Amino acid sequence: MEGDLLHRQVPVNGVELHLAERGTGPTVVLLHGFPELWYSWRDQLPALADAGYRAIAPDLRGYGRSSVPPEIEAYSLEAVCGDLMALLDRLGEGRAVHVGHDWGAAVAWQLALENPDRVAAVAGLSVPFVPRAPAAPTALLRKAVGEDFYIVWFQEPGVAERALERDVRRTLTTTKAWTAAWGDGDDQPPRPAWLSEEDLQVYVEAFERTGFSGGLNYYRNIDRNWERSSHLAERRVEQPALFITGSRDPVQRFMPAEAMDGWVTDLRGVIRVDGAGHWVQQERPDEVNDALLSFLRQLDLK
Repeated sequence: MEGDLLHRQVPVNGVELHLAERGTGPTVVLLHGFPELWYSWRDQLPALADAGYRAIAPDLRGYGRSSVPPEIEAYSLEAVCGDLMALLDRLGEGRAVHVGHDWGAAVAWQLALENPDRVAAVAGLSVPFVPRAPAAPTALLRKAVGEDFYIVWFQEPGVAERALERDVRRTLTTTKAWTAAWGDGDDQPPRPAWLSEEDLQVYVEAFERTGFSGGLNYYRNIDRNWERSSHLAERRVEQPALFITGSRDPVQRFMPAEAMDGWVTDLRGVIRVDGAGHWVQQERPDEVNDALLSFLRQLDLK
């Protein structure tokens, strides 16, 4: 599949994004989460291209072969969304469908909310659209689940980096297995069956090179994002939308699909892939591809 992809570096918004691209037709932009890469969409790129779409998967800023700015504030949703709007300009695209997983889903929902003329439709995987919180998110999390919750633990610069970068292979294997990812146990967690050794090595090599600070800085901007989004508090996502999650995805416990009720006004479906966990498009690529293509066929993308 790698041989069929176009890889390139594109300057946007003061940074450089690495893209993997395949196909021609209406544009579908695929946005990865943490701790991931464009490679998370390796099974969707050919399926979309073969179905007549231009599929583009960037490494978001802070990841892979894209720029890794040192400043924490460089990873706000405002900055990341600015990258993606500038990317459409660079590609000569007036609008596109945006599909995101995990943090990429949060970015996709934000793009849809702020740029209704340029986001033709939106699909979120694992993370639903969530209305603006009534108070700063870290304060709410500390009160609800305490200091040990991973998002709270990520807030202090350097702390999570030291733990996660001590053994990058173990960190990535553990997160993919979705076990006690942030513990200090000595046992090597099992590599999940859906992730080949070759695929795992792609992630290991990337994060051994870049570290985890870029991705962690997305979490360190959640209060800043909240402070800057008061103007969006009552806005709805009105584009055609789809939500896909695994039936065993732990994110459902604190970010349920029901959070979207009344806020995503043209929700075409909520699909729960039976037996899948958090990494749904990698665990069950055929089912996710079928769902995405069925959704895309409903749209007028001319």
